Amino acid sequence: SDAICNFVICNDSSLRSQPIIFNPDFFVEKLRHEKPEVFTELVVSNITRLIDLPGAELAQLMGEENPKLPGANSTASGFFRSLMSLKRKEKGVVFGSPLTEEGIAQVSQLIEYLHKNLRAEGLFRVPGNSIRQQILKDALNSGTDIDLDSGEFHSNDVATLLKVFLGELPEPLLTHKHFHAHLKIADLTLFDEKGNKTSTPDKERQIEALQLLFLILPAPNRSLLKLLLDLLYQTAKKQDKNKMSAHNLALMFAPHILWPRNVTANDLQENITKLNNGVTFMIKHSQKLFKAPAYIRECARLHYLGSRAHTSKDDLDLLASPGSKELQPLKSQKRSRLESCHQEETQQRTEEALKELFRHVHNMPDSAKKKKLIRQFNKHPTALTPGSDVPSSPAPRRTRSRSFSGLIKRKVLGTPVILERKSRDATPEPERVSKENIHLLQKCGSPAHMSQTKLKSLEGRKEESCRRMRTHLLSKDSSSL
Repeated sequence: SDAICNFVICNDSSLRSQPIIFNPDFFVEKLRHEKPEVFTELVVSNITRLIDLPGAELAQLMGEENPKLPGANSTASGFFRSLMSLKRKEKGVVFGSPLTEEGIAQVSQLIEYLHKNLRAEGLFRVPGNSIRQQILKDALNSGTDIDLDSGEFHSNDVATLLKVFLGELPEPLLTHKHFHAHLKIADLTLFDEKGNKTSTPDKERQIEALQLLFLILPAPNRSLLKLLLDLLYQTAKKQDKNKMSAHNLALMFAPHILWPRNVTANDLQENITKLNNGVTFMIKHSQKLFKAPAYIRECARLHYLGSRAHTSKDDLDLLASPGSKELQPLKSQKRSRLESCHQEETQQRTEEALKELFRHVHNMPDSAKKKKLIRQFNKHPTALTPGSDVPSSPAPRRTRSRSFSGLIKRKVLGTPVILERKSRDATPEPERVSKENIHLLQKCGSPAHMSQTKLKSLEGRKEESCRRMRTHLLSKDSSSL
């Protein structure tokens, strides 16, 4: 059944009181209807993982071959089979016809009535009145409105007619194609520590296999099977009143649910116990058998959404899936304003903390540790303080530093600070400098701190000194000559 959850996806107060009905098997059903071949391949591949189906039996399950049923070549029950086929020649709109949605709608009236009368002793075992049953059968075939609560019909009449309807279907409710698969499910048992099979049924694997088989049933068969097993489950819960346990009900309904048509007990032989126990198991666990396994849900969901995010049991986190943006929760204006205020407060606090951190580092004595911390500040040139303006588009390069550490230094010290690496990167003048100029430069500091006027004065002094030296040498040479 659908999971009903009060999951609000909008802050609108008018929507909070309205529940959202979410079907956890939504994508499973979508895949079944839109891409039946992909769906069948997915389910059958997992069935063969659980039970061993030889080639012929797998082909029968897929509908590629006609099912080979027990007793098909036997002559002992030939008369019985021919009698049953003659009995089904006269088909009505509901009884004796292939299963349709119209037939299910008519028969569901019987099931609904029996849910109200589960306390009748011997329900489904004690036969009803044949005359009243025929009147009710004709009314259902003709589509006449029936008032079952009028008291005209007894609960035993209705219960017997339900069994007649199932018995006159052209094939059992679980279909002939699935017969061999259900026999294999009955053989699923646990293994001991040494890996040997035991006689203890493996209930978890049996439930999983039945879930998969029910997924590939025809839609009308699956719908009616769900209604019927739920009725039998509720009947077994009242066995203290009606004296009908799950096993007793299985004996009544196994021939209609699972046994192949036109076969006798001799045809089935040792399989009768397996089939009856299998129906008993279905009745006891009916509330779990019509849910798709979690991995089937996930595969179907990924097929449509293409997301690898893990899903919860109910697939409710589908609303947060990256592939379904239209289902994401909507933010109200009030919430946006609150978040904006919180952001501003956080930015201010972060800015103050960063200032305090750099002030502490700047006041530390010169050491290797201080240099290391300064380098760590300089490693993140793209990081900005929360209070600084972040350009939305790429801005042209500027000569001033926009690094993380530079902004902090300017805010703390108030003036730009020349980093050590700038002095290292400063390129010297291409002309050679004399020793005298070097001495002057060392006294005055690096060229980065000297004005252009001082540099020109130094160059002028150098040229004047050289001129005087040449003149002195020339005069000395001429006098010697």
